[in-house]
Amino acid sequence: MTMVAETVDAVIGGDTHRDTHALEMTAPNGATIATLTIPNNASGFSDALAWIAEHAPGPRVVVGLEGTRSYGVGLARVLTGAGLTIVEVECPRRQTRRRGKSDPIDARLAALQVLRMSEDRKALPRSDGDREAIRILLGARHDMTVARTAQINRLRALLLTGDDEDRLLARVTMTEHNLGAIARRRGRTGECTETQVRRAEARRLALAIRDGARALADNKRQLSELLEAFAPGLQNKLGVGPVSGGQLIVSWSHHGRCRHEAAFAALAGVSPVPASSGRTHRHRLNRGGDRQLNRALHDIVLTRWRMCPRTHAYIAAGRARGKSDPEIRRSLKRYTARELFRALNAAVAH
Repeated sequence: MTMVAETVDAVIGGDTHRDTHALEMTAPNGATIATLTIPNNASGFSDALAWIAEHAPGPRVVVGLEGTRSYGVGLARVLTGAGLTIVEVECPRRQTRRRGKSDPIDARLAALQVLRMSEDRKALPRSDGDREAIRILLGARHDMTVARTAQINRLRALLLTGDDEDRLLARVTMTEHNLGAIARRRGRTGECTETQVRRAEARRLALAIRDGARALADNKRQLSELLEAFAPGLQNKLGVGPVSGGQLIVSWSHHGRCRHEAAFAALAGVSPVPASSGRTHRHRLNRGGDRQLNRALHDIVLTRWRMCPRTHAYIAAGRARGKSDPEIRRSLKRYTARELFRALNAAVAH
């Protein structure tokens, strides 16, 4: 196994913050070459490039940064544009802080963390572009879904405490037609203040819910278009829709982030976890990994569970061997992760 320390001339560790970044350039043997603190702006990024050019002992330089998708995103983009290799490092754990806590100390720990990595296990940061656009849409969709669910619950609770007509409306499905009917209702002469306020608030909520449904539909259309442009044909896989497919893209990110399909399965939390004891030999569900990616795979498997003849045959064979349905789903999620990882690598251009 080749280590990063064997293939570089220097490593730079970076501790990133809102206002400033601390950098340390370290030789392959761990000796400090130079240190620098820069402001988190374009001027600071230019100073960092000049500092690297002045102090680097050779052209093979790897930069390890914390927060490449938060405070360090600007510096990461500038250094990547300059042709440097960026590696994502974890925030130091308390057990490693033998020398205390400061920005320069954390920058050194980041550099040492990169030096200890194997060459084929470098954690590359997630990519920008269409993948980032998909991530933004998924985040917006989550917020809209949560808000819409809260509004529907609020509307039902409001109607349940109203008159007989209100209670009848509280039982119906909140389709666009029914929401329109609630929004069109007007007060009657002689109604008390409470009823008037209740109907006005129900009208407001119905209009907000209807607008939210339209926004979600537009969000799904945008996701579908971006997904087809980013990974043509991925949505043709049974069970893969714009939302689950978008999450697959966001988590997979780009070629090289996951070394192979087993690493992708581990990232998704669908790799098997031994749970054997005595004469019992089995594996249990993995509760780690990227839970949003795990949920996307779960949704895909549930669709195949209902509709796919091959999956039906696998379920029948598993039950015949004494497997429980959760164990069968765990295996199906693992196989689905393998299939979709290969599909992503084939569909997305380098």
